[in-house]
Amino acid sequence: MVRCWKHSENRLEEAQCTDGGSAASTQSHFPHKAFWVSLSASLLLVVIVLGLTGHLGLSQPHPESLQMVRITVPDQTGVLINQSAVVDQQNDLVTFSVTSPANQTSTVLFDIKHGLICYKPVDQKSCFLRKMEKSDYDNVHSLLHESTHKSHFQLSGNETQRQMEFLGVLADSQVDVSTLEEPLQALCQDSSVHWTRRVEGLGKQRLVYFCIDICFPNNICVSVCFYYLPE
Repeated sequence: MVRCWKHSENRLEEAQCTDGGSAASTQSHFPHKAFWVSLSASLLLVVIVLGLTGHLGLSQPHPESLQMVRITVPDQTGVLINQSAVVDQQNDLVTFSVTSPANQTSTVLFDIKHGLICYKPVDQKSCFLRKMEKSDYDNVHSLLHESTHKSHFQLSGNETQRQMEFLGVLADSQVDVSTLEEPLQALCQDSSVHWTRRVEGLGKQRLVYFCIDICFPNNICVSVCFYYLPE
């Protein structure tokens, strides 16, 4: 709006008049302003949605990273042994469920990231730890690699190599469960935890408390037997 002047007999009188050009300019700017406001609101909404999606994706587990694998192999008498393993490639974990002939299931957890194996027999409130060695990495990596191709392995009795390992339980090396990593804590809660070490042979007057057989897709079965070392 601008000021206009007009003559009225002997004096000038002030009158209001409309600046047509200014009005047209205002009307032309209004649609552009509405467009940018709408665009900004849309971008803000997209950012919020992506943020929520990312948060939910991080906070929820990824079930597609877990795969169940079955391993079937005949024992030395020809009876089929069924084992199952849960492969978690995202967290470098392999959890075996090993069922004995007495229909009791023990758990063996390979924590590849921290280089540990945890044995939990079903009939004891105890867990037994051992550091992974090269042969352990080779065996469990065969499962991690092969499980991406199939979920069931039928091992041949004639081609399967069988090994036996003896682990001595160190009686004075009990571990505080709270110092373990989360997967080991969950497995060994309300249980005593002990370190073990590999020993050569059983020795004289030693009693084997239990054995756990574990088979891998590379046609290797390992029978791990435990006994307590003298204090």
